[in-house]
Amino acid sequence: MPAPKASLSTSLTSNNIPIGAELDWRRQAACAQLPPHSVFTKIRSEAEPVLRACNQCPVRRQCEAVVDPTHTWFDGVSGGRLWRNGRAVTS
Repeated sequence: MPAPKASLSTSLTSNNIPIGAELDWRRQAACAQLPPHSVFTKIRSEAEPVLRACNQCPVRRQCEAVVDPTHTWFDGVSGGRLWRNGRAVTS
């Protein structure tokens, strides 16, 4: 008899961390209720509300560590900075 399949709430990641637990930090993020297009924009003016939220975010460092923008070529806001192609935008 095959083993029962794990549900999403009990599935494990490659690090054997339950998927739900791995993503819990996102629920605590100051930007969690902001529109996704503001988080994943390349345009500073559209990112301003998210960048302001980052100033008081309790998971700011964890956000940048998990997203790892320099290695994922991330576009958007992570860790209080706007990123384009994995590089922090300065202006």
